[in-house]
Order: sequence, then C-alpha cells, then structure tokens
Amino acid sequence: MGGSWGGSNAPSGLWYSFATPLIGKGVRWASRITHHGGSALPGKIVETIDPTFLARTLAQLPLGVVLVSGTNGKTTTTRMVASMLSDLGLKVFTNPTGSNFTRGVVSALLQTVPLTGRLDADIAVLELDEAYAVHFVRQVKPRYALLLNVMRDQLDRFGEIDNTARLLGHVAQATTGTVVLNREDPRIARLAGLAPVSTTVKYFGLSDDLKRFFPSDDDMATTVSVEGAAKDKGKADAPASDKPKTVASKSGAADGTDAAAKQAPAADLSDTLTLPPVNPEALAIATLPADVTLTEVGDHAATFRLSGEPGKPVRPGASDNTAIERHTKVRLEGVYNLFNAAAALAVVRAVIRDANKAAGSAMLKSMTSPKFQAFRTRLQRFANAKSDDLIAAVSRVTPAFGRGEVIDVNGSPTELLLVKNPMGFRLSLASFPPEGADTMIVINDEYADGRDMSWLWDVDFTSLKETGVAQVSGVRAWDMALRLGYDQVKVEAVDPDIDAALAAFVKRNPGHPKHIYCTYTAMLKVRAALGRIANVADAGVGTGK
Repeated sequence: MGGSWGGSNAPSGLWYSFATPLIGKGVRWASRITHHGGSALPGKIVETIDPTFLARTLAQLPLGVVLVSGTNGKTTTTRMVASMLSDLGLKVFTNPTGSNFTRGVVSALLQTVPLTGRLDADIAVLELDEAYAVHFVRQVKPRYALLLNVMRDQLDRFGEIDNTARLLGHVAQATTGTVVLNREDPRIARLAGLAPVSTTVKYFGLSDDLKRFFPSDDDMATTVSVEGAAKDKGKADAPASDKPKTVASKSGAADGTDAAAKQAPAADLSDTLTLPPVNPEALAIATLPADVTLTEVGDHAATFRLSGEPGKPVRPGASDNTAIERHTKVRLEGVYNLFNAAAALAVVRAVIRDANKAAGSAMLKSMTSPKFQAFRTRLQRFANAKSDDLIAAVSRVTPAFGRGEVIDVNGSPTELLLVKNPMGFRLSLASFPPEGADTMIVINDEYADGRDMSWLWDVDFTSLKETGVAQVSGVRAWDMALRLGYDQVKVEAVDPDIDAALAAFVKRNPGHPKHIYCTYTAMLKVRAALGRIANVADAGVGTGK
C-alpha cells in the first residue's frame, strides 16, 4: 500500500525529534499572540530544526499522499478530492486554505498532530505550488499525483510555460502509484512519458463539443484573434455562451500568508528536465481514453462519462459503450469548476482501485489490533463505493474560499471570484453575467499575485460595458481603471484603499447581488474585511474526518 502501515519506511529523526510537535505548537502559539511571523512561521522553524519531520509524519499514512498541482484550479480541486474521500469514509489530512508550499504543509501538520506526533489520518490530499512541488517530492514520494494544467501565470516568477511543465514533470517522475493527467492540455498529457514504468497513468478530459470553452494556453492567441474577427463582423453582441472568449480554467492561487516564502530557489526555476515532445497525432483522443470525461455543463449541473465502475478493471482503449454517464447538480460555481470536478473524480477513482486491491490483501487481514480493525472497516466501505456514490459526493462539495464563495453581506449575496491570469479572468466574466449585479474589481501586485500585471490587457472586458463597474480598488486600481476605459467600460469610483472602497461598495444597493473579482492577496484582504461585518465560513474541509 501507499503508506508504510505504521511508518516502517519513515526516515530517521534526530535525537530531539520527539519534541518537534511541542516546539512547533509553541512557535504557533507565540506567533498568534504576538501577531508576527505569519501562519507559515512554525513550518519554517520546524523545517530548519527537524528537516525530516514532514517525511516522517506523512510516512504514517497507510494510503499515502495525493499531490495536486498545476497553474489553475489547485485549491478548489484539492478541496473536492479531500471532501469526496472524507465523504466516502476515509480520514483525510489536507492543507485546506491553500498554504501550498512545503512549510505551509508542515504548519498544517503541526496544527493537526498531537504532542505524540501521530497523524490520525488514512490519506493526505495536498495542494502544492508548481515550484514547491519539486521540493516536496524530494522528501515525500506521492502515491497519487493530479496534474491539472500549465498556463502563463506569474511570468516574473516561473518564466515561460515550458519551465512550469518541467517542474510538474518532476512530480510525474516521483509518483509511485497513479498519475492523473489533463488529456486536453498537451504539455500535461505528454508528462505520461516521464512516469515510472510501474506507475499507472490515467486521464480526465472533455467531450468534443466542450473543448472550445477550455482551450490550452497555446489556443489563447487563436481565441483572441477569433474574438476580434467576430467583433469586426458585428457579432460582439452574441450571447456569452456562444463566444470563444468563454474559455479557461479557474485559477488556484498560491497562499499569501507568507508571500516572501513563496520564492523558490533559482535552481528549480531554471530546470533542465527534458520533456517528451508534443506530438499532436499521439495525443489524439483515440489513443488517450479518459477515465472521466465532462460531457455536458449547465447551471450548477454537469454530466460525466465514467469508464465503468471505479473498482473494476476496464480494458485499455475500450469503446464508449463500456462507459456509464451520470448527471448531477453541483454546489460549485463556474463552468471551470465542473472540469475540475472531472479531475477530482478521476483521482478518487484511482484511490478506490487501490483500496479494492488492499481490502482483500492477506497483510491487512492479518492485522488484528483495534486501530487496524477500524482502518480496515473504513477501507472496505471506501473500496465498495460505486459511481453513484462518487457523483453524490461531488454534488455535496462547496466552493473553496474566494473561489466562487458567496457571503451574505447586509442581505446582498456577495460572490468572491479569484482572478490571476487572462484565462481565469475571461472565464469568470463569462460564467458570472454582470446583469443584475454590482461589480467590483480589486487588483494587487504583491509577490503572490505576480508583479507583472500586463496580462490584464489580454482580458476582454466588453461584457461589462452595459452595466459598468461600480468600484475599482487595490494597489493597481488606476491601471485597472485605465484598462477598463480602453474597452469603454464605465467605472463609477476608483479608490486604492481596499477597506474604504469595500465599505462603500457593500453599502450600495442593499439586497442587490454583488461580484468582487480580485487577485490573491486582494482576495485575502477583501475576505478579512468582510469577516468583520458578515459571517464568513471556515476556509477548509477540516482534517481527520
């Protein structure tokens, strides 16, 4: 199995390692009392004094680690996977608020484990930043990896897109059980060539008629030119759902609680890993059968095609008549999250397949202690999950914080929409029509947002022309207002002070729906400010369920 059945494969600790949880918890308490150091400070200190704490603690997990990474959708997809596994009966550890670098994971562990250092969980589902995923897999080999996409994002940090793909290639190389890849992203699909021979490769994908809504990064230039041609021909007033601009995947941002810690060493960002070549013919759908395919999208609804029941083998290359389709309502916001749901389903099905094998193993049956009997009961329940159970679990997942999260503010449903690259912003605008709602845009350029905001010029804002934008705020408020002006979008107010701008925005039109588009650090500030005047829910799915 993926873990070590009690940690027998755990790396050795230092003589004082028994005290690490106590030290970490003490640092966490002190940082909270003094309001200094950020939530990642305990992880930073523990990484320094006890470098094997992360690997030792995660080695206790009998089902190992699920690593989720990619440019867009990490936080929401991690939440989906963790919620589904928990809903289906497993005890899950996760980093629920998007603290997606190694010291963030260590800090989350310190918050969870008791002084004994024992992690009460069956499996971990961890969101990792693309660069910090490389650091992580040097310490911990994930049993499962879910690699979502690569798109141009934070170019000042990552450089060009192929460099990001190389970083994710290290994750594929290190995965011991199953790598789940996005069939529709050529740079992700080709990472199958880097997976070890003993590692299973699965794909999630889209039906042909949905592909235009989710182009790869390379498709963006073509999409922009098509939009321009459509406008020239007088088709700018076509419904949003008919325009090529309704594209992209929702972004999953880096954690902003310790932005300085986000910077990875230069060696990782100038990676020399050789990627398999992109061969369009080899990447044809006929040769890459998806384990889960998103076939239909609707208003809080989706249809998925699944390659048979998750615990039963399916002949490679089997035709669609061996698959089953399931339609469900969802609580998630935005079309992009429906594709993320297909990704989550695919990796959960991979865990179920392994659970089926483990549930009947002689080794598991021979373990008679109460602890292992309880685990065996959970594992057998999980292994017996059917497709309908998975779809029901998907339908119950709620949005991650700031990713389509709806907060009631003075009777107004206020939706927080994270945007951090052209694709994410374009699809968010298309997924949340501005009619009947007040719109606010908050743009910061802190390290976790990416310093270079020139990408705003690759976003088409003309869908906001009729309604205008009520408020623009953030460090780059005037740049955003200028950009909107070029698309002839009226801006009623500009105020770089987020607190003041937000206070004015939420007071207007009581009871009227509101959309707030914001970059990552802006979203954290907006959410904190809303928390002082409204009931803001917990950011994560919890641990040890």
